[in-house]
Amino acid sequence: MSFGDAFLDDFGVKWYQPKEKLVFEFHCHTTCSDGFLSPAKLVERAHQKGVKVMALTDHDTMSGIPEAIEAARKFGIKIIPGVEISTIFYSRGDLGTQEPVHILAYYSSCGPAKPAALEKFLGDIRDGRYLRAKNIVSKLNKLKLPVQWEHVAKIAGKGVAPGRLHIARAMLEAGYVENLKQAFTRYLYDGGPAYSTGSEPVAEETVKFIRETGGVAILAHPWALKNPSAIIRRLKDAGLHGLEAYRSDGKLPVYSDYADAHDLLKLGGSDYHGKGGTQQESDLGSTSLPVLMVHEFLKVARPIWCDAIRDILGDYIKDPSDSNLQHIIKFGKMNKKASKTCSSSAGELIDQCLSLWLSKEERENAEFETIKLGLDRVVGRELVGPCGEQ
Repeated sequence: MSFGDAFLDDFGVKWYQPKEKLVFEFHCHTTCSDGFLSPAKLVERAHQKGVKVMALTDHDTMSGIPEAIEAARKFGIKIIPGVEISTIFYSRGDLGTQEPVHILAYYSSCGPAKPAALEKFLGDIRDGRYLRAKNIVSKLNKLKLPVQWEHVAKIAGKGVAPGRLHIARAMLEAGYVENLKQAFTRYLYDGGPAYSTGSEPVAEETVKFIRETGGVAILAHPWALKNPSAIIRRLKDAGLHGLEAYRSDGKLPVYSDYADAHDLLKLGGSDYHGKGGTQQESDLGSTSLPVLMVHEFLKVARPIWCDAIRDILGDYIKDPSDSNLQHIIKFGKMNKKASKTCSSSAGELIDQCLSLWLSKEERENAEFETIKLGLDRVVGRELVGPCGEQ
């Protein structure tokens, strides 16, 4: 078996053509935040582009992941639950200096270890996005650009916290700018005449929180930062695992050097939004991410994710409630129709949760055998489990 074959086995995806290029996508968005495609349509496009492993990283929400997983099942694509979290970095010695920083969080097939805590954390950010968007619209109106809040909310969609891209689309549709890029370069850029902050958490605290909830923390698009050196150094001290050093135009040597200097993982993705030709952007899978870099990412992620899954299973042992069961199967390899009729033993359940990240021998160690025994004690009824194949 080749390295590529073994590596794809780790990710649990079907691999029929060993000589075919391995395509990964670690940064993309859907209509659940500021993307143009639904999660299902995004997965379909990923399949068309040959993507085998995709992390869905909407802004400040993980609501699109179940739909993406369901859609990915028929294409044999592995979905990594992710989220791009909006934060603020404050420069030391100058409390008036702040910079927006986005941090990508990647979670196990069962999602975060503390789902309720993460959802509240993200919910608070989304609430701030509403206030921020309204402030931006107010500033645009004062600049004699009467953008309507109702128009922005309609573009964002029901239940979606509006962002700058939604406002830019409203400006374009109203004829105030010629394209989306112009909306940003003239009005919406960081510190621009219509720019406004929300209620984003501090960047360092966000990195720590990602780690506490069983995630891998990666700094997004560091090339967009005004002070990348200080930000990378302080986020590393807070526990940052890596940074994006690859784009569709290749590896960026300066950020690769930053990663090497701070012993950080190197990752990358297209940051695809599906803008429909209104603005040039990198397509899904266009970032040539070396297999070795993804392998290094997985070496770090596997023990973190397995610890998170252990905690999720442990919570179910302590409290075998339906809500804790949903934490196990929400992002897992669950077939919705089959889940209503199939049952699973504790051993089968834990195998489904861990089979993507641990070998059979690793799953049979003493620690996980203890968890199986605990599950056996609480599973006295039929367990609705992840019986289907993704």
